[in-house]
Amino acid sequence: MDIEFRKITEFPRGTLAALLKDGYSFEPRFKEFWQSQWQEFDDFFYNNPHIAEFSGFMTVLEGKPIGFVSWNPTKLPELAEVGHNCIGTKYKGNGYGKRQMQEAVRRIKEQGARKIIVWTNERLIAAQRTYESAGFQFVKKSEETICPEYVGQRIHYEIVAR
Repeated sequence: MDIEFRKITEFPRGTLAALLKDGYSFEPRFKEFWQSQWQEFDDFFYNNPHIAEFSGFMTVLEGKPIGFVSWNPTKLPELAEVGHNCIGTKYKGNGYGKRQMQEAVRRIKEQGARKIIVWTNERLIAAQRTYESAGFQFVKKSEETICPEYVGQRIHYEIVAR
């Protein structure tokens, strides 16, 4: 069966935080630093469904949410910044992340963005590959201020829409 992209609000509150916890479970310190932020993000989207519908979607396989992506549209049309981009651990390595990001790029361009930006960390090789395969170009590296000791430098990417 193929994946589909559906509204975040079609799934119960807590789904986003649970997917983030699972997606980053390979490094327990991520949970330590970011679990409260993940819950705040989940609460924000479910408390503001109009924002959730405009700036994110759930990736679904056989009716089950397996990932999601979100973006910040507040600087449109100049740019949009990809926020959380996550695929559940069980579903990684199947191309779902690339397809999810390609769909996000398509939707963001439809919203009029002239530039799409995203950043990840040096240790997150799979994320780097996903962004590059979806058309993002490397821009620069910078220091990571939150947890550089185990994630390395921050890597910045962008797509300039044509």
